[in-house]
Amino acid sequence: MNKLRLQDLDVAGKKVLIRVDFNVPLDGTRVTDDTRIRAALPTINSVLDRGGAVILCAHLGRPKGQPDPKYTLAPVAGHLAGVLGRAVQFVPSLTGPDAVAFAEDLAPGEVLLLENTRFDPRETSNDESLAKELAALADVYVNDAFGAAHRAHASTHGVASLMPQAAMGMLMEKEVDYLGKLLGTPDSPFVAVIGGAKVSDKIGVIEQLLTRVDSLMIGGAMSYTFLKAQGHSIGTSLVEDDKLDVATDVMKRAGDRLLLPTDHMVADRFAEDAEAKASGIDIPEGWMGLDIGPKTIARYQEHIGSAKTVIWNGPMGVFEMAAFSKGTNAVADALADATDAGCLSVVGGGDSVAAVTQAGYEDRISHVSTGGGAMLEFLEGKVLPGVDVLTDA
Repeated sequence: MNKLRLQDLDVAGKKVLIRVDFNVPLDGTRVTDDTRIRAALPTINSVLDRGGAVILCAHLGRPKGQPDPKYTLAPVAGHLAGVLGRAVQFVPSLTGPDAVAFAEDLAPGEVLLLENTRFDPRETSNDESLAKELAALADVYVNDAFGAAHRAHASTHGVASLMPQAAMGMLMEKEVDYLGKLLGTPDSPFVAVIGGAKVSDKIGVIEQLLTRVDSLMIGGAMSYTFLKAQGHSIGTSLVEDDKLDVATDVMKRAGDRLLLPTDHMVADRFAEDAEAKASGIDIPEGWMGLDIGPKTIARYQEHIGSAKTVIWNGPMGVFEMAAFSKGTNAVADALADATDAGCLSVVGGGDSVAAVTQAGYEDRISHVSTGGGAMLEFLEGKVLPGVDVLTDA
């Protein structure tokens, strides 16, 4: 990943188009979690402090290629102004006469936010005409949206290929550097904790990590596919019957490096007020596993506690329901303690990040990744179009 970085650019007196990840949750017009907005501040401030003008573009939600008031970035502009401590101009269009006029009038030290890139159907098809219109707004390009770097869209790929210089932003650089360490020569013991619903979503990263880790712990609903493949009863738990052969093959190659739950928290139905109880490795008929059990928690915590490097992606159970959040919270606790003791820790994926954030552990984790899908593809060894297209250093 020997790519041009923001600090390599001379931005004084220049207009800098920065692709950011402002895909944040909204309650009406109120931003309810500004983690991604704050993550972009170092890049934005670096350009402003060095005499550049900032033009920001981002997507929000899935508006299906046409304007949708529910997904306008107008509220984000207001919130950004508050955390940035300076005015943020907002233009209710992505390209066209208004966007051109706003960009032309932009002076050094000023910030402009364009409307949602996905309001234009040309964005997701990486249309060259849209890329050219975006490129015409600025002098140089910076991609700081790691969470969208696995998409070859006009604002992440097409425009970068047309600019004289296209560099990694500070957040992008941090993501690539930390995740790159995991694919390099991480300190051992190297432990991975992988959770979530489906083996099919994570099989690529599981197979890649198994060539590198000392132990890989499985949690979440995907564990029931592995357990069923071993011949255990899983009750009414979620399972991918078409992935039993895949699970068997992974277990055969992994040997004792792959750790599966040996007990569970189960429920009689999928509901917040369901009857819950502990179960051994075999789940009774009519019950479904919704979290790892206390023995598994203790075993997983022990492995994390002795690790020098840990990657965590995906919850251990139905994290949203209090009765089934203990496994996920326990992993977060163990990871924070391990990091305090000198472990390099990387967390990614919505529920894993939420668990760390809700526990107030963000500052006790080495790196909290802003990209779920992009992080998985990077760890699988895939080329990320939004990074690959950037100017070589």
